Amino acid sequence: MTYIHRIYENINKYLKPNKVLAIFGPRQVGKTTLLNHYLTTTKLKYKLDTGDNIQTQQDLGSLDFNTILQYARGYELIVLDEAQKIPNIGKCLKIMVDQIPDIRIIATGSASFELAGQLGEPLTGRKTTLTLYPISQIELLQLYNTHELQNRLEEWLIYGGYPEVVTADDFSAKRQLITEITQSYLFKDILELEKIKSSKTLTDLLRLLAFQVGSEVSLTELGQKLGIDYKTVARYLDLLEKAYIIIRLSGFSRNLRKEMHKKQKYYFYDNGIRNALISNFNPLNMRDDIGKLWENFIIIERIKKQHYHDIYANNYFWRTWDKKEIDLIEEREGKLFGFECKWGKQTVKPPKAWLETYPNAEFMTINRENYLDFIT
Repeated sequence: MTYIHRIYENINKYLKPNKVLAIFGPRQVGKTTLLNHYLTTTKLKYKLDTGDNIQTQQDLGSLDFNTILQYARGYELIVLDEAQKIPNIGKCLKIMVDQIPDIRIIATGSASFELAGQLGEPLTGRKTTLTLYPISQIELLQLYNTHELQNRLEEWLIYGGYPEVVTADDFSAKRQLITEITQSYLFKDILELEKIKSSKTLTDLLRLLAFQVGSEVSLTELGQKLGIDYKTVARYLDLLEKAYIIIRLSGFSRNLRKEMHKKQKYYFYDNGIRNALISNFNPLNMRDDIGKLWENFIIIERIKKQHYHDIYANNYFWRTWDKKEIDLIEEREGKLFGFECKWGKQTVKPPKAWLETYPNAEFMTINRENYLDFIT
């Protein structure tokens, strides 16, 4: 199988003495593979363990100083996979980094949002966080040149970037794998941790969002279609965000009456997941949703680039009540940047209302001619 070098492969760069390196990201995205690859190269004396181990849960969950210090004795690096399954894991790791000179710790877990919650307060100032996403176009540039990447654009738009899917030999295998990930892994953490009885409502909610990519979403309307109240919709959406399945953009406004800012848009972290949810893997020439696929792809790849290249930005969309809109607004370095996603090769002019309201803002059309510069 082809090995794809990940953006965070040089883990030594992020691993510091007496700090915890927490690696977050959705299931099946390659966190364990990244970890195992690093451990084959490190010269540090390490201990690799899993939170699935009952003895480890008892030893570390006890918060007994002596037991924890004995557990780590003689090692320079402690690696805990599925760390969220260990009770009191945040307090336990705080004891390690505070009491053991020069210890380095890596904690990762498929239930990343649960792990993030547990590590939060106890490890304030004592941790570095990395988020690993489905494979980005930046990472694929190590396998393909820009011409090859562009030639395979249809593949990325339809099947997405999960590692197993990217490296599968043919489209049939890609279809099977992304469907399996969607059906078997997508909700596993949410169902385990939040005591939600059935994944059917979550699936139905995501299907509704899949058809509304790029459009504003009304929680009340979603609730009516699903037969649940809008507060439950809001809770489910929050969980789906924390599980790295969807990402929310809010409307940008400086409180002008003509600007809409209370509605939200939702995008999928992976186009393949979105297509699996609606069971549509048709080629692009047989689809009527190419605009949605393109917009989702561009926005998510741009967000990956922001994270991986340390571009600090707030992301929004912009729309007025008379339906003038811009797909993506980046607020960074004290400036506004507007980006409109167009599948064709045309460029569009910024809305007049945008220019009048924000005369110092920049604007650019992202189309098939220039998209790789924008996302890689």
